[in-house]
Amino acid sequence: MTRTHLHTCLATLPLLLLATAASAHVGEGINTGFASGFWHPILGWDHVVAMVAVGLWGAFLGRPAIWILPVVFPLVMAFGGALGVMGVPIPAVETGIALSGVILGLLIAFAVKAPIWVAAVIVGVFAIFHGHAHGGELPEQFSAYGYAVGFVIGTGLLHVVGIALGFLTKSSVGTWAARGIGGAIALVGAAFLFGLA
Repeated sequence: MTRTHLHTCLATLPLLLLATAASAHVGEGINTGFASGFWHPILGWDHVVAMVAVGLWGAFLGRPAIWILPVVFPLVMAFGGALGVMGVPIPAVETGIALSGVILGLLIAFAVKAPIWVAAVIVGVFAIFHGHAHGGELPEQFSAYGYAVGFVIGTGLLHVVGIALGFLTKSSVGTWAARGIGGAIALVGAAFLFGLA
């Protein structure tokens, strides 16, 4: 891993440290649709781990997955968000969000090399749950358009963090570190799945 890659990873680490599970789903103190949408994924560990995992798994899979997965996720997430705004029910949304962390984390931890179409389907399915949660929690006084733009941009930044961490895979030691991050992501997802977080 080059010094530039190390600096990139270190520069993106503060985004992860900003997250707090308590404020992910309330929107308190946020007075614009864009800001509410932007901070929603960044301030909740259940969203953070899955979205970072998308970028990191894409980096593990290499090109073109490193770019396709972080594009598929927000596009499908926007569709899920629209379903949430319209009030279309999807069962077990919070379970789907928690499972996204568990499964994506395990895929990274075990360095699973799935075909690109399989990876895109997995990421897309989980994106619907994340999007539905965002859309379903849109505060009534906010613009749905501004909120959607905000959460897509916030999600994109978390994908960039995952891609930056993916630079660790350029060395054998870094690959094991990245796989360890995948294991940690799976544990955080499991904590949400079993109500421990």
